[in-house]
Amino acid sequence: MRSLVVRLLGMTTKPSNMPTCIFPGKFQPFHEGHLMVVQGMMKACGNVTIVICDEKRPKSADAPFTVEQRREMISAALLAKDIMDASIVVVDDGGEDAAWVTRVLSAADEPSDAMVWSGDEHVRSIFEAAGVATKKIVHVPGIDGAEIRKLMAASDPNFRKHIPSGAIDVVMASR
Repeated sequence: MRSLVVRLLGMTTKPSNMPTCIFPGKFQPFHEGHLMVVQGMMKACGNVTIVICDEKRPKSADAPFTVEQRREMISAALLAKDIMDASIVVVDDGGEDAAWVTRVLSAADEPSDAMVWSGDEHVRSIFEAAGVATKKIVHVPGIDGAEIRKLMAASDPNFRKHIPSGAIDVVMASR
């Protein structure tokens, strides 16, 4: 509760030299690996913005969740871990790379100290080309969005162990 009150009052208990960190992704679905990244960001960053990339396409095997469902599952997972001071925004995922970078930074309130966290080499390279610092996210063995989607499509209950508490309710309600 204190972190929510501190944020609402516009104060911070973190040192001012900590970067504003941005975590863009599709989050199809938001899984334990994503949550681990956010938890790390909360320790290393002054502000955290999670950017849901909206492909604006119909639901499919590769994209089984709407942007609203993804926002809800991320919010529920963060709340279950008492993470109340991360922002969640949605950005259109289409168009040229430079325009996308601009939309992501704008959605994060254009921080001068931005650092983008991503496991995708292309994402890191386009932010670096725009002069934005990046941090490489290392893949967590055994946690992979494509594999989780395959388990879900096969109605294999083992997918549940990869979905954070809170988010699993959203996932189950969407099936």
